[in-house]
Order: sequence, then C-alpha cells, then structure tokens
Amino acid sequence: MSNSVPDALPAAATGPDGRLAAPAVTRNRDVILDVLRPLLPASGQVLEIASGTGEHLVHFARALPGLTWQPSDPSPAARASIAAWAGAEGLSNVLPPLDLDAAAAEWPVTQADAIVCINMIHISPWASTQGLLAGAQRLLPPGGVLYLYGPYRRADVPTAPSNEAFDADLKRRNPAWGLRLLENVAALAGTHGLILERVVEMPANNLSVVFRRA
Repeated sequence: MSNSVPDALPAAATGPDGRLAAPAVTRNRDVILDVLRPLLPASGQVLEIASGTGEHLVHFARALPGLTWQPSDPSPAARASIAAWAGAEGLSNVLPPLDLDAAAAEWPVTQADAIVCINMIHISPWASTQGLLAGAQRLLPPGGVLYLYGPYRRADVPTAPSNEAFDADLKRRNPAWGLRLLENVAALAGTHGLILERVVEMPANNLSVVFRRA
C-alpha cells in the first residue's frame, strides 16, 4: 500500500529475493521523513501498519537508528518483500514483519511508542480505519503519535481533480475503497482518545495527519 495519488502504479519485483519496489516511495519518502523526525521519540518502538513493499520503513530505519521498527502487513508477498529489504540493507533495528490486519480486534503486538500508517486508509474498507484507530488507542502511551499519510477529502477544501479521478478509480476497483473525509477520520479518532494535532500539506495532493494519544 505504498502508492500515492498520481503515483498509483503497482509495486514491481526488483530481483529474485522477493523485494518489491513502488515508484512513489522514492518521491515521497524524504518529505515524509522530514515530518516524522521531530514527532518520533529518540528511542522506542515504532509500529508501521500496512508496510507494503517495506521501502518506506527501511528508509526511516536507516535515518533513525535509535528506534526499533516493527513492520506489518496482511499480505505474504509484502512481508517477504519487507524482510528482503531489511536483510539487503543489513538493518539490525528492523524486526521481522508481522501478519497484521488493521481491522482485526486483536493485533499480534501489545505496545508501540508510535504508529505510522502510509497510504492505507483510502485503499481499504472503512473497517480498517476503525481498527487502526482502536488499535492506536490500545497500544500507544499517553502522548504517543499516530502518523497518517495519504489523500483525503476535506469539508472546506476543494478536492484536486487528480484526487477526484483517483477516488473514482478506487471505487471502480472496490466500492469499499475511496478517499475519506478527514473530518470523519478525526471525529472517530477522538472517540478513541486521539487528538488531531497537525495537518501538513504534502506533494501530489497528499496530507500528513498527526494524532496524539491523550
């Protein structure tokens, strides 16, 4: 799930070891890292939900070696790619990827100092967003950060034509997918003790959305 709005091309294999590559990652990983640096603690464990190819996570793990990174994805191919990327990079601060479905009532992890989720909410049913926010409430300590990245609708902001086209394409692929209204996500987050702290405009009509555990 590492595709961004105009970059919604499928991940492709890069070699026989199972590594996948998504074109959008090299275009957005550094701007995402710039937002994450001041948000994340100096040490602790960061859980990534829907790690996809694993490219974002290994980039962050290289840049922020004081943190332990826990990738996860429900896709076996994605988990194989994550493990292959971490192995190829020789990263000792990346844990083995977990089989984790955000919509599940229980996750195979019990704590995280921060949670990162990139480009999942629009390419998954609403139940996945509900599960993500409930899981963040269970796992995060007071003050812990939930970081979301991707395209959203906003009540008082016109939706970019590229996002409208992307939303239509998503709904053709799966009627349960599509761009979510940010206000709806924030309202649901509030019911789980997550306070919307910051929204950052990002390239290609994406947003960084920062919640903090009350």
